This record gives sequence, structure tokens and C-alpha cells, in this order.
Amino acid sequence: MRAYYYDNLEGDQRLPHDYVPSRPVSTENLKSLGVKFWTIPVEGYEVEIDRIAAQEGYKNRDMINVSKEGFGDARLYETKIKGFFEEHMHEDEEIRYILSGSGFFDVRETPSDSWIRIAVHPGDLLVIPEGIYHRFTLDMANNIKALRLFKDEPKWIPYNRSAETDINPHRLGYLSTIGVGA
Repeated sequence: MRAYYYDNLEGDQRLPHDYVPSRPVSTENLKSLGVKFWTIPVEGYEVEIDRIAAQEGYKNRDMINVSKEGFGDARLYETKIKGFFEEHMHEDEEIRYILSGSGFFDVRETPSDSWIRIAVHPGDLLVIPEGIYHRFTLDMANNIKALRLFKDEPKWIPYNRSAETDINPHRLGYLSTIGVGA
């Protein structure tokens, strides 16, 4: 996993969008935003994932294959990719273990409102906290297969950024957790 500030230049969202020279983001900075991560070799990953799932209270899981083949329909694929890249938050953690392929999770740094891009590859386990604004895109390889973990029943409900989400109790709880806001 590699994290750096997103350059905000126009262009394909699947490109790295890294400043030249790069502006890396430290693991301490990610942790201060509530982002958790582990690197677990894909071969034999189940034992370590099971241990972390028990430790963190993740009770359910499923697989997602984000690719044209995985969705089975090119139009559905394009719609999903555009939807994933809309800035949003969830009322639950977003937990992904990358089995194959690669992509980018972008998280909003608060209070600067800058985008931090997190490049994920096989073996990366990433936990995006509930209430943080974020988005996802594939990279130019156009595929990723991930294990999704959930504390409760599997669900993925995005709440696109708006004045309403700014006062969502999960957003306010997140801000309180990282020491920002009232």
C-alpha cells in the first residue's frame, strides 16, 4: 500500500494522479484519520484474516470482482465505476482485502479537505472508517478482486457528500473521533 496526496489535475481517474515530485502521506497521518491497514500475503491469507476479523468484530464477508467480466455487462460496469468515484461516506466501516488486481481509494483529509490517494494491491487489507468522505476507482488494469468484510449483515450504502451528510450522526461521530469540530 502506498499513500500520497492526489494532484487534482484533470484526466482519467484511473491514472496515479501523483504530484511530481510525489507528496507521500505517512502511516501516522493515515492512522490519525482513522484509516487502518495491514499487509497479509495472499497465499494462506485466511488464517490471518480470520484472526483480524475476530479481533475487530467482523462477522460477515463476501467477494467482489470489479471488472467488465465481473459485472457481466459493459454498461453496468461503467455505471458502477462512476458511482464508486462519487465522493461519499458510509455509516459502516468499508473493509477490503485485495486478492488480485489493483486500484485506488481516495480519502478526504480533514480539516484540509485534500484528497489522499491510497494505492492498493494484492495482500493489502484496508479499513476506511465510517463517516469519512472517500471514493474508489480502478487503476489502468481495470480489475480488482477483493474480500469485503462487515461487522453486521453485508451492505454497501453510499451517502454522497452534501449538507445533509455533513450533519449525519456517523459523520459527526467520525469528526469527533479524529478531534475535529464541535
